[in-house]
Amino acid sequence: DEKLVFTCHCTDCQVIGSTAFRVGAIVRRETFSMRGPGKEYAKIGSSGQRRMQVFCPECATGIYSYSPDGAAPFLSLRLGGVRQRAQLAPVHQLWFGSALPWVDRLNDIPRCKEQEILVSMLGLAQPAREAPQD
Repeated sequence: DEKLVFTCHCTDCQVIGSTAFRVGAIVRRETFSMRGPGKEYAKIGSSGQRRMQVFCPECATGIYSYSPDGAAPFLSLRLGGVRQRAQLAPVHQLWFGSALPWVDRLNDIPRCKEQEILVSMLGLAQPAREAPQD
């Protein structure tokens, strides 16, 4: 449901995701399925409640989280590994009180399509691209 897509700025998401925020969506448990087993561990949230973090045992990509101590029928799906992530734009920002102070300035920071700024800053040669085959 596009109305339940969010960014989470809590410090747990910053640390677990190794990033400024995570993008997720709330989904009903009974509508979710995945191929293969996940691995999980319990993280104690700021509320003192356990929050189970489910991730891929092969590559460690976060898949979803849930509260094991309640009857909530929802999962918090991590959108980084979802094929449709480009179509699922956040409509809410959670825990913005924990947001890193520069998040509001992202549009002011120079950007490039790939990594040409980094390559230039480091003085590295840009790898040659193969010409498209006809």
